[in-house]
Amino acid sequence: MTTAAERAAELRRQLERANHRYYVLDDPEIPDAEYDRLFSELQKLEAEHPALKTPDSPTQRVGGAPSPAFAPVRHRQPMLSLRKAAIDLNKQDPSLRHAELIDFDRRVREVLLKASVDYIAEPKLDGLAVSLIYENGVFVQGATRGDGETGEDITSNLKTIRTLPLRLQGDVPPLVEVRGEVYLPLAGFQKMVRDAEAKGEKPPVNPRNAAAGSLRQLESVITARRPLSFYAYAVGVSEGWTQPPRHRDMLEQLKRWGFPVSELIEAVQGADGCQRYFEAMGTKRASLPFDIDGVVFKLDDLAGREELGSVSREPRWAVAYKFPAEEAVTVLENVEFQIGRTGAVTPVARLKPVFVGGANVSNATLHNMDEVQRKDVRIGDTVVVRRAGDVIPEVKEVVLALRPADARIVELPSACPVCGGAIAREEGEAIARCTNGLSCRAQLHGALIHFVSRKAIDIDGLGEKLLALVIDELEVRTPADIYLKLNTENLAALERMGEKSAQNLVNAIAASRNTTFGRFLFALGIPVVGETTARDLAQAFGTLEALLAAAEADLATEHAEKKKERFPLLQAVPDVGPTVAASIAHFFAEPRNRDVIAQLVRATDEGGAGIHWPAPKAAAEGVLTGKTFVITGTLPGMSRDEASALIEANGGKCTGSVSAKTDYLLAGEAAGSKLAKAEKLGVPVLDLAALKDLLAPAQAAS
Repeated sequence: MTTAAERAAELRRQLERANHRYYVLDDPEIPDAEYDRLFSELQKLEAEHPALKTPDSPTQRVGGAPSPAFAPVRHRQPMLSLRKAAIDLNKQDPSLRHAELIDFDRRVREVLLKASVDYIAEPKLDGLAVSLIYENGVFVQGATRGDGETGEDITSNLKTIRTLPLRLQGDVPPLVEVRGEVYLPLAGFQKMVRDAEAKGEKPPVNPRNAAAGSLRQLESVITARRPLSFYAYAVGVSEGWTQPPRHRDMLEQLKRWGFPVSELIEAVQGADGCQRYFEAMGTKRASLPFDIDGVVFKLDDLAGREELGSVSREPRWAVAYKFPAEEAVTVLENVEFQIGRTGAVTPVARLKPVFVGGANVSNATLHNMDEVQRKDVRIGDTVVVRRAGDVIPEVKEVVLALRPADARIVELPSACPVCGGAIAREEGEAIARCTNGLSCRAQLHGALIHFVSRKAIDIDGLGEKLLALVIDELEVRTPADIYLKLNTENLAALERMGEKSAQNLVNAIAASRNTTFGRFLFALGIPVVGETTARDLAQAFGTLEALLAAAEADLATEHAEKKKERFPLLQAVPDVGPTVAASIAHFFAEPRNRDVIAQLVRATDEGGAGIHWPAPKAAAEGVLTGKTFVITGTLPGMSRDEASALIEANGGKCTGSVSAKTDYLLAGEAAGSKLAKAEKLGVPVLDLAALKDLLAPAQAAS
């Protein structure tokens, strides 16, 4: 059994390694939440066994050692760390959920002999604390916090931050030290990630790591290209200036000197006011343009701070109240594969349960096999799990330093774990799919919802809940079963279904037999084939037989050396590229899909569903003949379907995506990315009035 001394030694080793990786190498190895957990465990051990506390313990330091790459700066006043506290989401009673915060407030009041005190509440920015020295109003030196006693001189890099004033405004003291946080806004961080990935470089881990790495560049020109920002939150040492009695007044002075101060900072009263602010920040957190990981509460009364003083590495007058950890470390015990509505195969991590983001998590998404391979996730790995708010938990990264020797590589199954159908993954596609779409039980409910939807076969009254009932109780297993198994008698016997409702549904099913070829193809739910592509396929091939023959012939070209030579018949259809063509060909190649399609179109007197559509018409001729349109946005007084029908009736053709071959973009309100692409390609953009002007000759002739 491990002794307290052995555990303390191991904790010191892990924390020192983490400090070195984070502060010196700019390459964090474990998430902040895991570091805090290890640190708290060591603090508790040393409190229970004082003899275990050593002078070099991480609990006796504020941060990491300064890097030898920068000149050391001895802080004129130590930059202390803050005591951390956290909400306990396992407790329902507010007094227990916020017990650590309430206890902090109680200790402050007891020392000051006051019934209630005021605090300044501010968001805890996830950035890098810095100290700025101004002499006669001019910025002369800036340093990192370092170990709290000694930091790194990063003056040149700090000067590149546009929100940091190089000269103060108004009346300024001969010397003043201002403290604040350098951070990276989320938009800037996301751009850095995209740029790194485009160059094949390792992207930054998180905004704080990116901010720290940017400030510690040896060349200021590199730092200048990073969109860093700064908020001031305190004054340290000063000469020739008397500090005001309250912290809120100090913040106002910082504003007058020209410093940016967070607009989210508020004065609150007592533990109740702190709780309300914390809850409000938790609600706003997801919409903020920067990362915060909690809230800092500081006693407003500066004289009271002097009376309270500090203990070890932490002031007694402030506390960092942290949000529930959004990241945690656990072990990946297995990987299973789930099948979605379109047959998409999603690898799911089965985890050793861990509490993260306010909930116990035992499963997390791995998205797709490209992600599994990019992150090099293996069964048995120690992984970082992220859960932000209501977002589905995901495996963020692997802690490679803890990989066991017997970790197993994750392999994509060759057969669907539900139905046994073939699993296919097209070249260049991240998502693998079960190709047995119309007969796979895992895809069934979603596939039927799609099949009966308004833009597909359109069976009014057959919604999600009723579909679940007919699947479970009437053994509907394919779209054809809707026509072959449902009748007034068995529908009326279902829960909440009377004879009249059953008859209405049977009538709707019968009416849906008369459809169009395009709607039928869309209803089949062929992966990556949308409504427009389905209509284009119908127009191009005219009959189901011709489309099936083309798909079968194209399969022989699947492995052609050049992409444009693959699936040539299907790729001849507008906006059908190699990926879409491959999906169509594989869908129709699956025998069970062909069986269901045959059932759907077989006549009722031959035991089929009897779905049919009119024979193909010759393309309309008109003023828009030969012109290709894309429709986007909300049109005034006309639906997109109506606009599409109007264009096609006058000889034009509508496709789903903008390309160099597009003749016109018909754009309404909230046009979005298609409008931007059209403008980039020089495609003419029309509104509805301009379209009607184009049609004026035809209308005049009629």
